[in-house]
Amino acid sequence: MSAPTYRNTRESYGSVTKTFHWLTALLILSLWPLGLIAHEWPYGTAEALATKATLFSIHKTLGVTVFFVALARILWALAQPKPGLLHPDRKLESFAAETVHWALYVALVAVPLSGWVDHAATEGFAPIWWPFGQSLPFVPKSPEVSAVAGQLHGVFAWVLAGAVVLHVAGAAKHHVIDRDGTLRRMLPGGSNDRVPPQGHSRAPAVAALAVWAVAVAVGAVLAARGPEGGDAPQVALEAQASEWTVEEGTLSITVRQFGSDVTGSFADWTAAISFDPEAPAGPAGTAAIQIAIPSLTLGTVTDQAKGPEFFDAATFPTAAFTADLLRQEDGSYLAEGTLELKGHQVPVSLPFTLELADGTAHATGETAIDRRDFEIGTASYNDEGSLGFSVRVSVDLTASRN
Repeated sequence: MSAPTYRNTRESYGSVTKTFHWLTALLILSLWPLGLIAHEWPYGTAEALATKATLFSIHKTLGVTVFFVALARILWALAQPKPGLLHPDRKLESFAAETVHWALYVALVAVPLSGWVDHAATEGFAPIWWPFGQSLPFVPKSPEVSAVAGQLHGVFAWVLAGAVVLHVAGAAKHHVIDRDGTLRRMLPGGSNDRVPPQGHSRAPAVAALAVWAVAVAVGAVLAARGPEGGDAPQVALEAQASEWTVEEGTLSITVRQFGSDVTGSFADWTAAISFDPEAPAGPAGTAAIQIAIPSLTLGTVTDQAKGPEFFDAATFPTAAFTADLLRQEDGSYLAEGTLELKGHQVPVSLPFTLELADGTAHATGETAIDRRDFEIGTASYNDEGSLGFSVRVSVDLTASRN
């Protein structure tokens, strides 16, 4: 009795395998140019940025689709007999074909998964249009994780492209030069070519794993080197004399982009703090904060945020907040001062709470500023649909008295 047409045999591919094959091919051939177009799309205006975000969302959503299609395809392949090669006696050709197939199977999982990890580790910009997937288990929101995953995704995509080219070239060679049924076996109707006895070797799988080991190493090296070009020069902040030494702290900002919050932080900032914890209601001290703008990370829009339209880190590499620290009647505190940013000085009030224990102070505070007061994004982003006007500034620090 002949096997159902939807299943594989030792001589031919079934309809399910063929469907998986051509669906995967269609998705890959769509994703590759879509990713390149999205990457090169300009973002100098709100409309252009919205288009760029849409292109990336489509790319990411289709990428997740490929991931699940690939898993289903692999599970189906494991449950099916594999049709043999039509020319197993051609040792070098058979080795190359099997190696490419193994490399392709790994790529179909590795490429979308690395891109998904990059997305999950990054704040904001272009969401995946699935009811899940903005975050992944065991993947933190981390610029470092995002950088590694992003570099691996790029390298893996090139491995996939190379494997696809070799796969297509091999199929074309069989169809045009050998005139055998290798390609026809994956088309409706299949092929009647006789499949000779097959040998089995682990060498192609080992060779494919070696290719992927090299790809992982290249991606890791590129991630360690960091991004090239486009970054504003780093700023060396001078140490400030202070009665209190900040032992650890976070200075972060949160913006609203396309209806979603995107949080970033400044890695380099200094604080000169004069503060009397025994002071009664009224003036209790002063604070002077210096901030290195090039140290900002803000998810996928980090480079854009430091560009001329926004913080303009190259022209205005530092910002400063100088304030009087006031103790309120109810025991809470207020930092009342001036924020100097991008050549503008704007009054800012920052309420904060303070916990004191054994000479150590833990302060947390939050306020909101209007980016338009500092001419940030005002040339091209004057509607809140693409970028909100309000920016939330949060401070969390622990300091000890000198």
